[in-house]
Amino acid sequence: MRVIAVATQKGGVGKTSTTVNLAAALTLGGARVLVVDLDPQAQAGTALGVNLAGEDQLARSLGWVLQARLQGMRMPLESIWYDRSDLLADWEDAGTLHLLASEESTMTAAQDLIHKKGYQSTPVLRRMLLELQDHFDYVLIDTPPAVSSLSATALAAGDYVITVCVPEYPALKGAVATRGTVSYVKDRTGGECDPQYLGAVLNRSNPPSKWKAQEVNIRNGMLDAKLAPFLTDIRRDERISDSFAHGVPSVLRFASHPPGKMYGELMWQILGRMEQPPQKWETPDRIDGEGLR
Repeated sequence: MRVIAVATQKGGVGKTSTTVNLAAALTLGGARVLVVDLDPQAQAGTALGVNLAGEDQLARSLGWVLQARLQGMRMPLESIWYDRSDLLADWEDAGTLHLLASEESTMTAAQDLIHKKGYQSTPVLRRMLLELQDHFDYVLIDTPPAVSSLSATALAAGDYVITVCVPEYPALKGAVATRGTVSYVKDRTGGECDPQYLGAVLNRSNPPSKWKAQEVNIRNGMLDAKLAPFLTDIRRDERISDSFAHGVPSVLRFASHPPGKMYGELMWQILGRMEQPPQKWETPDRIDGEGLR
């Protein structure tokens, strides 16, 4: 089982859409995939058609189970996950898709408890996920878009970390900060957690014919900051956000259209990097943006 945390310190860059669409792309390849929604805003759950409400459902929130674990009570994750494999009904050879759902009040309480207990509690999610080795091939974690005890917990849980950027200067700054944070996880967890930074996804990009100076500067800045951008970026496409509103990843709704193809190509590049040392990773060429405004 391989655990991938999708993280950035800048909100609104498409972190959740990246998480759920990569997860869906993996399932179409036959993998057993778990999406972990660690964001109190619970956007990954919404993107997969799950919104927790009522006492019965709150008891199935990941935030509730994290609180229990931190207080010494054992609650198996199998008792709370949601099986969303019905979304794959149109694909004969698809894998499985499950979700650990979030909810604001219980996840915020878990965040406060992690903060109170200190950095020694940061590996709590990783320890829980390691119990699921026999159930899943991949776990993708949607993380909070800010520096917090929850974001630290998410990074510590990952075997790999991917960051997300859009063609805007604040987003580049957030991605760079995330890249730097990954390098401190091993020391801060006493060697228990050692995630590998895997690269940066450029999201909501424009075709070259519409590039302006800022987008070129961001693309070159990702290289200069050693963010290791992937060769494939995700172009602006209303079908991606429209799919979010329907609770079905765009990879599944538009598998043969650009959204499905882009995320599919990105997924294969991510899997390839897992098998290669960083010095062999392919990245885009630097762009000559002279004359652009």
